[in-house]
Amino acid sequence: MFAATEAVNTADWLEECNPEQRAAALHRDGHLLVLAGAGTGKTTTLCARVASLVAGGVPAERILLLTFTRRAARDMLTRAHALASGSAQRVLGGTFHSLAHRFVRGHAATLGLGSDFAVLDAGDAATCSTSSVRSRVTARPEGASRASTRWPTSTRAP
Repeated sequence: MFAATEAVNTADWLEECNPEQRAAALHRDGHLLVLAGAGTGKTTTLCARVASLVAGGVPAERILLLTFTRRAARDMLTRAHALASGSAQRVLGGTFHSLAHRFVRGHAATLGLGSDFAVLDAGDAATCSTSSVRSRVTARPEGASRASTRWPTSTRAP
């Protein structure tokens, strides 16, 4: 499908792989699902696959590596870049959240967002909500007692 564009020493990136990892790294017939537990070499397999794809002529900018944590993303990209040097520096990757943020930021105007938009996580949203409620509850007219604004009573009929 793609012409080889970069010489990569396959012994370097296949050396660390066991037979199952090697099969996954060299797989070329469509999608492949790899199920593996913690510490079984998933990152090694993915990095070998990146090296294999780049060596096979796949443009690095068409490869996307995603994971859940910043630490895992940093490790995965560092290892992938080291295995498949050169154009592999253009492999895109990170956490699901960071990549989504990068895409939204890049297309903010199209999405109707200003360039200064902010993303709030659950903790930020809770803090904003609490601050907003507190400011409404504690704001009282000049001369009013705390009790009269905290539990207002009305003599007006609805």
